[in-house]
Amino acid sequence: MKIKIIAGLLGFVLMSCGNNEKTKTEQVIAEEVPVQTFKNEGHELVYNMVQKVGDYKMLDAKNDVVYTYTYQTPDGKADVSTEKYIFDGELSYAAYKKHERTLPNLEGLIEQGYDGKEYWLKHNGVQITDEKQMSRVVFNRGTNFYWFAMMQKLLDENVKYDYVGDKMIKDANYSIVKVSFITDNDKPTDTYQLYINKETGIVDQFLFTVADFGVMDTPFLMELEYESIDGFLLPTKRKYKASTWDADVTDAPWILVNWTNIKFDNKLTEKDFKI
Repeated sequence: MKIKIIAGLLGFVLMSCGNNEKTKTEQVIAEEVPVQTFKNEGHELVYNMVQKVGDYKMLDAKNDVVYTYTYQTPDGKADVSTEKYIFDGELSYAAYKKHERTLPNLEGLIEQGYDGKEYWLKHNGVQITDEKQMSRVVFNRGTNFYWFAMMQKLLDENVKYDYVGDKMIKDANYSIVKVSFITDNDKPTDTYQLYINKETGIVDQFLFTVADFGVMDTPFLMELEYESIDGFLLPTKRKYKASTWDADVTDAPWILVNWTNIKFDNKLTEKDFKI
């Protein structure tokens, strides 16, 4: 009888210890998961959208991407480049096999890069340091990377959100969020107005300015089509043209932007972005 009692007590003690350990583990997990808070309704709408398309942690986990970027204007001129990015540090490289819009005066292969510290430009393997041409490199590298990672970067710390309201456009109901950026200086920054489809939870279109070229009063309207690739919803087909802040457009032709041959995790390193 004593043996049975002792065995029963031992089993109870072990069960209690197991439950205590489980409780401790659950407490640790609960403490490690931060509670998501929002600055306002606009921030919450953008956050939920990013969860639909894939956030920056997912990009970081892929390390890098390589894809073909095609940009075509209504006059038929086009840029076609092979783009390479590392997401940690926003390293960027492009090799232009066609550049009728970007530095069209240079014939042959053009390579642009940002290695995390410096921008550089090569023409047929020879470095170019001309200030005017380098300014275009700075714009291209920053802009092309941002367009690719835009949805994810809309959760950056320096982003401001303003919920504008709801609107029906072409039988779709949208939540509209205006996005701007906090800077350490008085330099103008771009403004975006996102149209988040209430049914799908993703951005079908957005208005944007181009502060680097002084386009602030009259925005462009960008329309998007998505593809599902490696767990992401990527806006691989884009078209844009001049608009109004009410998202009205004219009958003018569109500028077309396409991303193709997208491949993540190519084992790129910082050396691949050095001149």
